[in-house]
Amino acid sequence: MIFRVLDIAILGLLMERDHHGYEIRSQLRDRLGLWANVSFGSIYPALARLERHALVEAVTPAAPRVASISTGSLSGERASLRARRTSSGLGRRGRKVYRITERGREEFQLLLADPSTIDDGKNFSLRVALARHLTPTLRVRILERRRTDLVERLAEVRAGAHNHELDTYARAVMEHAARGVELDLEWIDDLLSNERNNQHIFAREAKQAQ
Repeated sequence: MIFRVLDIAILGLLMERDHHGYEIRSQLRDRLGLWANVSFGSIYPALARLERHALVEAVTPAAPRVASISTGSLSGERASLRARRTSSGLGRRGRKVYRITERGREEFQLLLADPSTIDDGKNFSLRVALARHLTPTLRVRILERRRTDLVERLAEVRAGAHNHELDTYARAVMEHAARGVELDLEWIDDLLSNERNNQHIFAREAKQAQ
């Protein structure tokens, strides 16, 4: 199976709890912040693909029970009947809840830690957003690899900015790109510093507890 970034994101959300399709769409936009325009036309085929490979499973929860209340009036009885019909007639797709399987958990861990799939900023941002599912060692490894890539990228952009064949506008674009990479490097260095500091604290506390 060829995994897509969306597949990894969905598995990551399901690692935390079960979700139905609407919740997954909301979480992708509001929590991970990576797919502002993600549509159900992308989400449901991804869920079906993951389900075919036994990485997720669909479960349909019991419909909420709506009590039949006698109101003593014809209009009240009609309102109660409409409420029961609405409850039982909710869209089946919207009510289907997806759950990650044990195989899905194992595959997710492998995909999230696989350095070969960190090929752009969007993929990397996803891994940072889901990094709590990785071991401290893997988190540092991924951050260091990204830092190495950014250092190389910064050298390339700076070299391009000093190309005397560029006009003022093209050089301005290259300089702007360099500043963007520099900001990314500062962010990575902060993450690495915090991660290493936390690891030292945990190691010291573990030693003291012995």
